Amino acid sequence: MAVQDLTPQLRTRLSRLEKVVGWFVTIATILLFAGLALYVYKLAEGKGWFKTKAPYFAYLKTGMGVKPGDKVRLMGFEAGEITRVDAEAPESGENVYVEFQIFEPYYGYIWDDSHVIVRSAGLLGARYLEVTKGGTSGLTNLHATFKAEGKRLVAAWSRETLEFTNWHGSGPYWLPVVEPPELSSQLDQTVAMLKVSLTNILQLTNALTKTLTNAAEATENLNDLLREAKPLVRNVTQITENLKEPRGSLGEWVIPVAMNYQLTSLLTNANFTVGNVNSTVTNANTNLVTVFANVNDALAHLAGITSNLHAQVERNNNMVTSITRLIVDTDDMVQGLKRHWLLRSAFKDKGGEKSPKPKVQSPKPDAARPSNNPKGAGRE
Repeated sequence: MAVQDLTPQLRTRLSRLEKVVGWFVTIATILLFAGLALYVYKLAEGKGWFKTKAPYFAYLKTGMGVKPGDKVRLMGFEAGEITRVDAEAPESGENVYVEFQIFEPYYGYIWDDSHVIVRSAGLLGARYLEVTKGGTSGLTNLHATFKAEGKRLVAAWSRETLEFTNWHGSGPYWLPVVEPPELSSQLDQTVAMLKVSLTNILQLTNALTKTLTNAAEATENLNDLLREAKPLVRNVTQITENLKEPRGSLGEWVIPVAMNYQLTSLLTNANFTVGNVNSTVTNANTNLVTVFANVNDALAHLAGITSNLHAQVERNNNMVTSITRLIVDTDDMVQGLKRHWLLRSAFKDKGGEKSPKPKVQSPKPDAARPSNNPKGAGRE
């Protein structure tokens, strides 16, 4: 249907719809270009297109896991990217040439003592480059690799002349590399070590098996020895049981029963005899003490008598008779002491003559005394 055939109301509505669609397409196009511009800007920012870049290069042993576009890290940050990876000429003495760029402001951390470390990024052989921060080597008199003025690099440090030289994009700066073996090589070395270790483990297992076999044989021999030692242990047990019993103990083996009885009787008699001897000695000691006490008393009395006699003689001259009698009594006392069994040995005659026995006078019978109760007493 032609537009001219439409009513004015429909033509008005159609024109409004066309305007809305036009505005929608225009806005969509603007948003599309804005998104594309933002994407390009972010891409350029990520690539460092708006940043000052300092070029560096290094030599690797192998280019495995390293390719252009990979990020270069510094202190854990993505500070740059690899721009070139090529093999060196056979006569150069190096294997792989790697060139990379470091963006601002990270190239200010790279000094002449910095170096590149190749690290593994996974189990599939991927690797990445990490540049160390300058000043961590402990060296002195260090310098930055590049000198910048504003957004432009103007000078580079020369290791030959030890001074900054003008730089106008003449060439990248060389950094030494610390490159450990890649993960596959390390795995190969580990597998080789495991093979050697497994061989040693198998040898150790064989030796352990042989040791266990010898231990089993030794155990069997020990069991046989124990079986043979059972009678010996039984005899030793019986001997110890006999030793614990009062009959058949070791003492009765050394000293028979009859000898034991004889020794017991002998010891009993000896003990009894020693007791009697002790009693006799005790009695004799008591008697001697008593006799000597009596002798001391007699001597004391004799001394008193003699002193009294001396006093009486001095007082009275007519005491010869009393003195004679005293002498006779003293002689009788001495004779009595000579006859005493304890002092008899002290009065033996030197010539061996026996002393005459004194006459023992029988006591005279007393005259008949009158009875205290005469006959007829008591009678009234």
